[in-house]
Amino acid sequence: MNSKQSRRALLKNLALGASAIALSPGKSIAAVSEKLEDKFPKLKGNINHSVSRWTFGYLPLDQLCEEVKKIGFSAIDLVGPKDWPTLQKHGIFSSMCYTAGDNNLYKGLNHTEYHEKLIKEYLDVIPIMAKSGYKNLICFSGARAGIDDETGMKNCKTALEKILPFAEKNGVTMVMELLNSKIDHKDYQCDHVEWGAELCKRVNSNNFKLLFDIYHMQIQEGDIIRNIRDYHQYIAHYHTGGVPGRHEINNSQELYYPAVMRAIVDTGYKGYVAQEFMPTYKNKLDSLKEAILICDV
Repeated sequence: MNSKQSRRALLKNLALGASAIALSPGKSIAAVSEKLEDKFPKLKGNINHSVSRWTFGYLPLDQLCEEVKKIGFSAIDLVGPKDWPTLQKHGIFSSMCYTAGDNNLYKGLNHTEYHEKLIKEYLDVIPIMAKSGYKNLICFSGARAGIDDETGMKNCKTALEKILPFAEKNGVTMVMELLNSKIDHKDYQCDHVEWGAELCKRVNSNNFKLLFDIYHMQIQEGDIIRNIRDYHQYIAHYHTGGVPGRHEINNSQELYYPAVMRAIVDTGYKGYVAQEFMPTYKNKLDSLKEAILICDV
């Protein structure tokens, strides 16, 4: 890319979903332009954007709230009850909620010995969520730890059936995250969309769905767009991330996110897509701005 190209032109190309995003791996919008624009392009409104709190944990939450509003969206993912007042102060929505517990990925609903603790945590937070107008509450299958997929599914169903009547009454959806067990979360049980979809069918509640993490599912099984089309009715939320490495979602990695986002929009999806990658740019907020534009189809 010509180093003299204006940032305005680059942003226009990104916003139009250009077939080749003119950024070299590791270079941010700021690094390849003469100066930053003060005003970010208006978002199209087809995607409800969010960002996972932990990936920008270097910023105080107050500042992150201010930054996402400057970009033009108003939601942050994976925030627990103690931080909801901060979001509310800034008019930011908690698009995916945590309980006040430790949210352990590996000690999940698939093992009955954890049911009492987990069920209490979910039942405690659901009415607080409802009072705040929040809708999605993350949950995890847990690690297999020696149990087979059928037993794990039955145990998850047993626990969910004790939570879901209360969730339904309060308008809250329990959302189980799909994670890869090949690289990042060894032995995690809900690691294929087919397994998660089967659990949704058995539970048979509109208040239990899946968090389709695009990064994790690309690693685990690929076939991202077909799986989105085939299983969209069971998906309540999406996360992003570049493969490999879980960094920026630009042309330094193997997925073409504009096509993935168009597939999501084509299903009629009205929920949130949260950026959940670890930024590497010197100005990490440039990574977020770039990702939002890439996904804003």
